[in-house]
Amino acid sequence: MKNRIKELRETMGLTQEQLGELVGVSRQAIIAIENERFEPSIWLAYDICRIFESTIEEVFIFEESERKSRAEKSRGDIVEKRAL
Repeated sequence: MKNRIKELRETMGLTQEQLGELVGVSRQAIIAIENERFEPSIWLAYDICRIFESTIEEVFIFEESERKSRAEKSRGDIVEKRAL
């Protein structure tokens, strides 16, 4: 999931390690989120947004992803099987 964490973090003068400490995760977790390799839980996303005094929509950019598309396809397959 795309996000503005790095931009907002740097604007506040926070390191990845400092942000991680503020929200209770490792520096590596912050790196993975910033690089879109990991999608945070809703609770972690909420905590990150509170640090930046921003809404989730201001920090995270929700676009349809391949991951979401696979989940929707899977649900569609289940619905089709039930119909048979």
